[in-house]
Amino acid sequence: MAKKRRPAEKAGRSSKNTGRYSKRTATNRFGSFCLILQAAISVIFMIVVMLLNMLPMNYLALIAMVLLFLWCITFTTQAVRRKRGTGGKIYSVLITCVLLIGSYYIAETYNLIAAITGGNVRVDKMAVAVMAEDPAQTIEDAMDYQFGVQFQQGGDNIQTAVTNLQEELNTTLSITECDSVQAQAQSLFNGEVQAVIYNEAYTELMDDAVEGFSSNTRIIYEMTIRTELNLGGGSDDSLTKEPFTVYISGIDTYGEVSETSRSDVNIIAVVNPSTRQILLITTPRDSYVPLYGPDVQQGAMDKLTHAGVYGIETSMETLGELYETDINYYVRLNFTSLIDIVDILGGIDVNSEYAFSTGDESGYVMEVKEGLNHFNGEQALAFCRERHNLEDGDNQRGKNQQAVITGMLKKVISPTMLLRAGTIMNQVSKDVEMNVSQGQLNSLIRNQLGSNADWTIQSVALTGTGGEDYCYSASSQLLYVMYPDETELQHIIELANIVEEGGTLPQGESLN
Repeated sequence: MAKKRRPAEKAGRSSKNTGRYSKRTATNRFGSFCLILQAAISVIFMIVVMLLNMLPMNYLALIAMVLLFLWCITFTTQAVRRKRGTGGKIYSVLITCVLLIGSYYIAETYNLIAAITGGNVRVDKMAVAVMAEDPAQTIEDAMDYQFGVQFQQGGDNIQTAVTNLQEELNTTLSITECDSVQAQAQSLFNGEVQAVIYNEAYTELMDDAVEGFSSNTRIIYEMTIRTELNLGGGSDDSLTKEPFTVYISGIDTYGEVSETSRSDVNIIAVVNPSTRQILLITTPRDSYVPLYGPDVQQGAMDKLTHAGVYGIETSMETLGELYETDINYYVRLNFTSLIDIVDILGGIDVNSEYAFSTGDESGYVMEVKEGLNHFNGEQALAFCRERHNLEDGDNQRGKNQQAVITGMLKKVISPTMLLRAGTIMNQVSKDVEMNVSQGQLNSLIRNQLGSNADWTIQSVALTGTGGEDYCYSASSQLLYVMYPDETELQHIIELANIVEEGGTLPQGESLN
C-alpha cells in the first residue's frame, strides 16, 4: 500500500520548486537584459564610428559584422543553453564595457580633430616693457609714463593695444611715435621714453638693434590679441580630388603654437591626390625675398624668416608670390611639437645625405651617419636645427628638415598607425595648428585608408648665394641674407606646375 505524502512535505517541496523557478526567472531576465544592453551599446558604438566620418565603407561594414558576431555569441549562450549561461553573461558584460570605453575614446578623437583643425586664428602677444631698474612693477605704476610706440609694422595691433590700455586705465596715455621697432628700443635705452608698447614677436629685431634689450628690460604688462584669418576653404572632399598646396611652418618658440613668431622652417608641400605625388619645397630662412601681406609694405625686401612676425598669412602670401602658386592651407608647429610628435610615432627613419655631428646650436650632441638613421624626437630636432657643422650651412639644413618631414609623412600614412590614432591625435592636438577643416581632414584620412595607396614624396630646395643687405624689418642694419638663384627658382616653379597639372616628376634622381 502506497505511503501518502504529508501535507507539510508537499508544501516544502513546492516551496523549493518555487524558489528554483524564481532563480531561473531572474537569471533569464538578466540574460535578456544583457542581450538588449549589448545590442543597444553596439548600435551606439556604430553610430559614433560613423559620426567620426574617417573610415571608408569597407571598414564600417567589417566593424558592423564583428559587432553582430559578438552579439550572436551572447545570444547563443543565453537563448540556446542548457544551464544558466553564466559565462555568456560575464562575456556580454565585458564586451559591453569595452564598447562603452571605445565609444568614449572615439568621441574624444572627434573632439581632438576639431581642436587641431580650423585654426585660422592669429595670436599676437603685446607687451609693455620698462628698463630693468625702473621702479614700476605694474601697468598702473606706469600710467603717467611716456610710452614709445611705432605704427609702421603691425600698426593695427599696436593701436588696439594702446586703445585697450587706455580703456583699462581710464586715462589717455602720453605717446611718442617712433619710426620702427628698432627706434623704439633705442628710445627706451636713451631715456627718451620710459616704457614701450610692442609685439613680442619683434623682440629679436629689437635685440639686433640694441644689444642687451631683452636682458636689460622688464615686461610689466601683457595682453593677447586674437585675429580671425580667412584662409583655406573648399568642400570636404576637395583635398581628395584637386591639387592643393600646404605651407608647413616651424616656428622658433616653445610656447603656444598659434603665437606670431619668426618661421625658421619654411616648407611648401605641393600635393596631387590623383597622382599621389607630393613635392616638398624648402626655402631657407635667410632668403632675401619681397614681402606680401596685410601688415607689410607690398614688395618690400626682407629675410623670409621675418615674414612670420607679421603673421602666418604674410609668410603664405610671400611664398605664394615667390613660387607663383596659391597657398591656402597651413600646418604650424613649434620646436616642442617636433619632439613630441616624433616620439609618439615611435621614432622615424630619416635619410641623411652626409655624416656629421650636431653642435651647440641644436642643444643636443650626436653623430649622424650618412644614409638611413632612426631618430627619436630629440634627435630629429637636433638633425633639423644643425647648420654650423654642414658644409652648405643653411641650405643643407633645409634639406635635412625636408628629410624629417618626409619621414614623418611616411610613418603617419602607414596603416599600422590606425591602431595608435587616438594617442597620436591626443598629442598632435596640443602641438599642431592647421586651417584645414575637420571635414577635409576626415576625408583625407578616409581616402587613404580606403586606397592604402603608396605616395611618391620628392624634395627640392631653393639655393642661392650669401651676402649682406638692408631689410624691411631692420632698415638701418646690414643683415646676412641669401640671394635666391633665379635659375633654380624658375626650375622649382616648373616642378610645382608639373605636380599641380598631373604630370610625373623625374624618378630616382635629385630634383636640384
